[in-house]
Amino acid sequence: MSVLQIDDLHTYFDTESGTVRAVEGIDLTIEAGEIVGLVGESGSGKSVTASSIMDLVQHPGRIADGTVRYDGQDVLSLSEDELAELRGGEISMIFQDPMDAFNPTQTVGRQLHDVLRSHREGSVHPLVRALGLDHDADCKAAVVEMLDAVGIPNPEARYSDYPHEFSGGMIQRAMVGMALLCDPKLVLADEPTTGLDVSIERQILGLFKDLVEELDTAVLWITHDLSVVAKLCDRVVVMYAGKVMEVGSTEAVLSDPASPYTQALLDSIPRYDRPDEEMYVMEGDVPDPLNRPDGCRFADRCPEVHDRCHDHHPPRFDTGDREVACYLAEGDAE
Repeated sequence: MSVLQIDDLHTYFDTESGTVRAVEGIDLTIEAGEIVGLVGESGSGKSVTASSIMDLVQHPGRIADGTVRYDGQDVLSLSEDELAELRGGEISMIFQDPMDAFNPTQTVGRQLHDVLRSHREGSVHPLVRALGLDHDADCKAAVVEMLDAVGIPNPEARYSDYPHEFSGGMIQRAMVGMALLCDPKLVLADEPTTGLDVSIERQILGLFKDLVEELDTAVLWITHDLSVVAKLCDRVVVMYAGKVMEVGSTEAVLSDPASPYTQALLDSIPRYDRPDEEMYVMEGDVPDPLNRPDGCRFADRCPEVHDRCHDHHPPRFDTGDREVACYLAEGDAE
């Protein structure tokens, strides 16, 4: 059974100007021990997808249709108490803006301590299982261990610092630590290494790899950085204007993209090994979310567009090693 299964998810935002169809018909599965990358331009619907998985879409947003199943449970039918047990414990999320995720009136260490205590009451955290401490002391020791693991210098002293006393990179690392504290079965990581230097990014990627290997955790990794996807992810899902354009193994998709949109994303990456090569710029803009076209979302920007691309958005064709929402793949479909 998949840890996460999303079927035909639609998430909309009702505004005075009209309805924004942020996510339209997303299908996605993640298995235990799998890291899936979710990529696409800003406004593609990546973060809204993550919020929908945890049923965190705020008014005027709403989940208009579809199902989200975690470990066989219908997440969207759970009560608030049941969701509170799930969030932060079995499912954790790393938000784009970590400063907003912390209470400015409490120390960082206390906030991580409270998360761990609330979800692991009566149990000893595996990071310090052998120390034989009481539960409260055990929680603090585990938090210090985690702050150290995510690269916070002098973690025992930093335990008592407030969020505003952390740099942007340090609070980002603390957010990652909070998400990993309770050994979650599913982690939703929304741009978790943005703003971190290369050495810390490598450390965080290593943490995630260890987490998956040791605990069979499932991870949805949301990012703009295809180089991180290439290093970390088993599969990749490419989104554009609320739709999935291509999904398959990372190696297959990045080495031989079948969707013109995926190819355009790869072409947009600067090539430092070719300094004299002119940088590719994707022409046009993402469609107006209040007025999505009837046809392929990428049709107005696609160099290989045909007449029927403007009439209907293509279905996802299964070509064997991937699924592609592009009429160009129709001949290769099984």
